[in-house]
Amino acid sequence: MSKILLLLLLLFTSLVAQKVLYLSYSDVPKRVIKGEIFTITLKSLSTIEDLEEIQYDFSQQNGIEVLNDTPNREKKGKYFYDTFYLIATTPTAKTPDIQATLVADDEYESAFLSGMNLDVVSLNPPKNFSNIIADNFELVEYRTTAYDHDHNIIVFVAQADNSAIEKMRFKDVYKQGTESVKKSYTHAKITYFIVVDKKIENFSFSYFNVKKNKFLTVSIPVVVDADRVTTQTDLKPQDQSHDKIKIVAAIAVVLLLTFFILWRKKYRYFVLVFIPLAYIVYMNKPSEEICIKEGAKIRLLPVYNGTIFETTSKESNFIQDGRVGDFIKVELPNEQIGWVKHEDTCSR
Repeated sequence: MSKILLLLLLLFTSLVAQKVLYLSYSDVPKRVIKGEIFTITLKSLSTIEDLEEIQYDFSQQNGIEVLNDTPNREKKGKYFYDTFYLIATTPTAKTPDIQATLVADDEYESAFLSGMNLDVVSLNPPKNFSNIIADNFELVEYRTTAYDHDHNIIVFVAQADNSAIEKMRFKDVYKQGTESVKKSYTHAKITYFIVVDKKIENFSFSYFNVKKNKFLTVSIPVVVDADRVTTQTDLKPQDQSHDKIKIVAAIAVVLLLTFFILWRKKYRYFVLVFIPLAYIVYMNKPSEEICIKEGAKIRLLPVYNGTIFETTSKESNFIQDGRVGDFIKVELPNEQIGWVKHEDTCSR
């Protein structure tokens, strides 16, 4: 009997001696919010010195999306602390089972951790919730300009800490979309546009501040800018009301000059009438039209990754209203303003 115990002891000692990778949880949150980015940190210890890397495989997660396959690593003494970013996508969630494999001198050693159930809190957001959950959110800049007869377009740049900023979305707006986004689990940045009713004087939305544990409101004053939205963007249709006043004034000048010349019989002064007449003819010349190919993409902004809000179903003629770089500004039949690439014009 004693020999059997001795053999078992030797076998156990041998198994322990062969184990070269130890893995445990260093930090796992007890409570997370649905839609919140959170972290888990793994603590690992290797008994060998020529460590090359630790590879992680995830499985059996529930209601969780792992955002980075390669961890952020910090070494403290003999220990490695590997941090992963995750986001809870459902009201019930479980962190994934984790298989860690040590690679050293073409030899492999594995360790396993079972996933952990999380306490997930679902928010009850206000109607104007932007779908943003963050440690901090702030506007960097914003501009408003006319979009069509009934709407204005607001283009803004925002940044957020610890947020899936690409999930931004608003309710009750005419159009919306992302122009560009810089994804980062710690500090993200986005350029976004919304098209709203012209009656709106202040566009307000809310986001959930994780640090303060409450919804905060962000407001954008809707002040229509007559200049460009950015150095590359000119979305405002031309205001022709002042042109009409100038034309009426020119007609009045022509009538007054004609009356004065006929009354005074100073016919040689008729040459003066041609100046306002030429102006009237110039101002009433037909708008320049441009032919656009079938299948041409009409963008909201004159940038290559700009949002496409319409595609031409056939070869069409639009009123040309300006140029920015390789893009041509066109006015659509519904008075909307869009941008097409120069290469999408008809070659005639």
